[in-house]
Amino acid sequence: MIAAYIKYLIRSGNEHAIHSPFLFELYNNVIALKNDKNPDYTSLQALRKKLLRSEQEIEILDLGAGSRVNKSNRRKLKTIAKNAEKPEKFGRLFYRLIERLKPGSILELGTSLGLTTLYMAKASPETRIVTFEGCPQTAQIASENFESEGMSNIEIVVGNIDQTLPETLKSFSDGIDYAYFDANHRFEPTVRYFEQCLPYANNNSLFIFDDIYWSEEMTQAWNHIKAHPQVTLTVDLFWIGLVFFRKEQVKEDFTLRF
Repeated sequence: MIAAYIKYLIRSGNEHAIHSPFLFELYNNVIALKNDKNPDYTSLQALRKKLLRSEQEIEILDLGAGSRVNKSNRRKLKTIAKNAEKPEKFGRLFYRLIERLKPGSILELGTSLGLTTLYMAKASPETRIVTFEGCPQTAQIASENFESEGMSNIEIVVGNIDQTLPETLKSFSDGIDYAYFDANHRFEPTVRYFEQCLPYANNNSLFIFDDIYWSEEMTQAWNHIKAHPQVTLTVDLFWIGLVFFRKEQVKEDFTLRF
């Protein structure tokens, strides 16, 4: 991971490396925006602090690649919040992206405790969000967090994503405008989930893949997805990868600082 990050730092550029007008504007005004202030962040910061202090233990059913930190089936919420939840800057980035792109539908694979889901939900309270979680007790905590934040636009699907995703996708008759893939961090399932969601993508869709350098398999999956003929624009931010399908866009892959 350290070696991959050093390579990323060497390769990555800023707005001066961007040839796409669409991405130039998105990078400067959304992705690279610093110190954005929004009242919606306040309650989510408080929720994160609460979870990071919580001694409550739950039974984990881990159907993905698993945790590198704790292999026990019982974990404290503070451990999950520390190791499984994305840092706040990514929640803010997702909020800004959704605010700018205004997706009509959002799909999330991997709910965890629901913090990232809440950033997305608050960015567009009228947008339907469907989030998938394999662990029932984790899903229950996430549902409680959604309720405490007063968000009613989130549907949580509990169970093995391999089984729940194909059927649930049928309900996206108007397509998927925004998808965040943060579930099984292995090559085969990541590519399979991507290919299952691909028929629902449109010209303005954004797919985001988490932890693209988490392992060799995830990096292989990222490279496979970048090379797909329907993918026209990708952005490597090291921790996450952005995938666009804009037909008017010349096929380009960018590695940018975040």
